[in-house]
Amino acid sequence: MPDNQTPKLTIWGRANSVNVQKVLWCLAELGLAYERIDAGMQYGKTREADYLAMNPNARIPTLVEGDFVLWESNSILRYLCLAHGRGTPIYPEAPKSRAAVDRWLDWTLSTVQPVDRPVFWGIVRTAPAERDMIQVQKDADAAAEVWAIADRQLATRRFLEGDQFTLGDLAVGAYARRWLGVEGISRPAQPHLTRWLAELGRRPGFAQHVAPPMS
Repeated sequence: MPDNQTPKLTIWGRANSVNVQKVLWCLAELGLAYERIDAGMQYGKTREADYLAMNPNARIPTLVEGDFVLWESNSILRYLCLAHGRGTPIYPEAPKSRAAVDRWLDWTLSTVQPVDRPVFWGIVRTAPAERDMIQVQKDADAAAEVWAIADRQLATRRFLEGDQFTLGDLAVGAYARRWLGVEGISRPAQPHLTRWLAELGRRPGFAQHVAPPMS
């Protein structure tokens, strides 16, 4: 490959996956060109031998760039910033600032995702006649306690780590769109979270990849 060419970025994963959405939004923030290939759920492919050779977890997304393959969405976010957005304020260089951003990426996995999944799947990906709304509301009550943490954090700052939008906002924001967008549950008013999500909604990458109807 000539020195003036770089390998094409390819993202494997369906567009309605929250973890794929995070990656696509990050690509938009960095202004990077890519190809996306549908995979997962109705598209299949993730259990095929060729895909498992790339991602033994049989999950999405998977990034391919030349002979480099990477899975785990938050790792992909970090890689894109380090490889293609060095110096970008969305993933700051200073160790303390970067660690503060990284904790929100970890928080989505350790704390948000476990309470998000039963609510989202219980409504959006369950047929109305099969929904157990009593259980879903219990799950929503548990999720509300987690989202209260972010609401309090945002009470005194524009973004999660101050005045600058970062990968922390991107990762948490993709899940917040699901929390505040799902219908049929009762949830407490979380005005700071709502204000912040509205601001994220004005970012073109969010509008294109995260805001479309959930499915």
